Amino acid sequence: MTNTGATVSIVIPAYNEENTIRPCLLAAVLQTVSASEIIVVDNRSTDATADIVRAVQAEYPDAPIVYLQQNEEQGLVPTRNFGLDQAQGDLIGRIDADSILEPNWVEEVQKAFLEPAVAAATGPVLYYDMPLRRFGLKADDTLRQLVLKLTREYHFLFGSNMAIRREAWQAVRLEVCRDEDDELHEDIDLSVHLARHAFQVLYVPTMVSGMSARRLEDSPRDYAYYALRFDRTYARHGIRNPAFRVPIVVFLAIYPLLKTIRAIRQRRQALAERE
Repeated sequence: MTNTGATVSIVIPAYNEENTIRPCLLAAVLQTVSASEIIVVDNRSTDATADIVRAVQAEYPDAPIVYLQQNEEQGLVPTRNFGLDQAQGDLIGRIDADSILEPNWVEEVQKAFLEPAVAAATGPVLYYDMPLRRFGLKADDTLRQLVLKLTREYHFLFGSNMAIRREAWQAVRLEVCRDEDDELHEDIDLSVHLARHAFQVLYVPTMVSGMSARRLEDSPRDYAYYALRFDRTYARHGIRNPAFRVPIVVFLAIYPLLKTIRAIRQRRQALAERE
């Protein structure tokens, strides 16, 4: 077990996440090294998200779970920013409400920031509701490392699995795009702003988070809109590098196959539950 002395906050933006917030919180609580705070920022949820968070707080009274509300604006970016601003840790982790951290995630985050020059870190994801999960993790890691080699100018963060030094966030917090029209990849936007300050972003293969593949349930049109957020984010910043289109091509190419695999898995699960 490693304890570098650097405190780690975990920020979880949430909007109507009653189906995922409990396992997300449990994974954040049950770490080999404890986070100093686990902040859920509720953005106008109308379901049972708040009740579930409070239930987990009662179940684990010693866990540093903090429930906050961000009701001024609807949207991921203002909710994320509010949480990052409230965090008091030396290092601020940022995950999604459907993320399920590996048990050593906080420990790996601390290790990643042992070098003072590292301003932010990100890692691969394991799709926990898909078949062949460990194979999927390997594929995800391979793709991300390939993109890093092709896009040396920018080392992109992944919003479902990232951490940032508090000082680095303070340096860019007023510059990041507000994205009122919800057109961009907010994590890539943040990465671009960090790069323009010459902050070092580290990719850490052992910093693993699980996430849901529920995006595959989107219609082809909605999924394409999501994938093309890459292009819109690059265009917003005047970035013209053909290599940056690799994730778009991959996402669009694998969508039909993975959507079919997910549908078969869900059908089998439904049949098993009826038996």
